[in-house]
Amino acid sequence: MLSGPDMVDMLDIANMKGRLDALLKEAVGSVDAAHGDKDALLNIKARYLGRKGGLSAFLKDLANLPADDRKPAGEAINRVKGELEKRIDDALRVIEEGAKEVALAKDRLDVTLPGRAVRLGRIHPVSRVMAEIEAIFRGLGFSVAEGPEIEHDYYNFEALNIPKDHPARDMQDTFYVTEDVLLRTHTSPVQIRHMKLAKPPVRIIAPGTVYRKDSDVTHTPMFHQVEVFMVDKGVSFANLKGVLTQFFQSLFGADTAIRLRPSFFPFTEPSAEVDIRCVICKGAGCRVCKGSGWLEILGAGMIHPEVFKSVGYDSEDWSGFAFGMGVERIAMLKYGIDDLRLFFENDLRFIRQF
Repeated sequence: MLSGPDMVDMLDIANMKGRLDALLKEAVGSVDAAHGDKDALLNIKARYLGRKGGLSAFLKDLANLPADDRKPAGEAINRVKGELEKRIDDALRVIEEGAKEVALAKDRLDVTLPGRAVRLGRIHPVSRVMAEIEAIFRGLGFSVAEGPEIEHDYYNFEALNIPKDHPARDMQDTFYVTEDVLLRTHTSPVQIRHMKLAKPPVRIIAPGTVYRKDSDVTHTPMFHQVEVFMVDKGVSFANLKGVLTQFFQSLFGADTAIRLRPSFFPFTEPSAEVDIRCVICKGAGCRVCKGSGWLEILGAGMIHPEVFKSVGYDSEDWSGFAFGMGVERIAMLKYGIDDLRLFFENDLRFIRQF
């Protein structure tokens, strides 16, 4: 690589221009010899145009030229610098464009193809059934009420005629936070809270999340329930059956039949288990209904006088019914799902079916 002369008296503009032309020729030859090697081109740029490169020596020599020669010498240096920068930048641009073309060819996009449709979200089947249940009961004149999921033992058990020593507590494997605070095992506490604040008549449904220590193909530790209750003068078991019949026929079809079997619940008297004619086989008998033609669906009954006493209602003046249902159980029957755990696995392929 050429450099400036050591002796000041040898400097003149003609000499400098000759050496600049020689430097440019040498640098251009190096650029051509790089053959599209990006690293080599960057090294060439640093060698000739960097702070310690070949052209910097000429800038230092400007001070040793006669005053009249400095301007044309500076213009000559800038010309060589500009020419060299353009040569190197053009070579680097060719490399970048080539790399871009390779990438585009590798990931080729045919713009004439139809676009991909955006997948729309789907309402979860449990949310869908919950909304349908609410809509049916709203149509029957019921209002929706909510309550806390972390509940006091009093509202969850005692006010519902289930004292601490009652064996019915063993039926509901409860998650306790403290001795008197728990995760609610049903939405029935909403019934107590609402009746304590409202004077009869009342007509309420209480949908929500509940918790129990249970997990298999038909049970999960967290699930959804809807409590339905109605209090008024002269409410009878016939009213209960009429509301249940209207509800299930709205949900599963006009040909849906129901039957009530005697049962026991601490918070209702009399109590009944409610069955519907199997929605799969229409009563003929199948694997789902175990050949009986009927499916157990919920528990119901007339509100117990002790429950009325706990909320300050006079059972001589008022009567009412209550029943509760598991929303997942309803959804399984409505959509033919055989494993409750599918609702909670967040598999989009499952949810997209609805």
